[in-house]
Amino acid sequence: MRALIQRVTSAQVHVDGALIGQCKAGMLVLFCAMQDDTNDLPTKLALKTSKLRIFKDDEGRMNQSLVDVGGQALVVSQFTLAANTSRGNRPGFSSAAPTEKGRQLYEMFKNEMAALVPTQSGKFGADMSVSLVNDGPVTIWLDTNY
Repeated sequence: MRALIQRVTSAQVHVDGALIGQCKAGMLVLFCAMQDDTNDLPTKLALKTSKLRIFKDDEGRMNQSLVDVGGQALVVSQFTLAANTSRGNRPGFSSAAPTEKGRQLYEMFKNEMAALVPTQSGKFGADMSVSLVNDGPVTIWLDTNY
């Protein structure tokens, strides 16, 4: 399971021109389920994500988590995080979970996040337009193989 986390002052996701999810100060989490992922991983990743200390404390140091600052999350599925670019110039995505497994793990992850912090989401499998204001900028790659 992979997640690309961006600390944001705001983020939005649109499908067919309609706003379907947004967050104010917090995180945009781009999520990808992988072939070998198991049902215990969404909980593990959500806990790690929500407790990741990437927000500034009173001294300006990255020392607080999303939970600590009362931030929000916007979770968006993105199978392209599974891209393998080791051969040629066309990315391969065979390491991504099959569609139904990916959908199930995505739903589990966003539900786990919602149990921890206010969370909105994109639409699995949809062609989405995502906009954000990256704060910092801070961008962190998480993989459940850590």
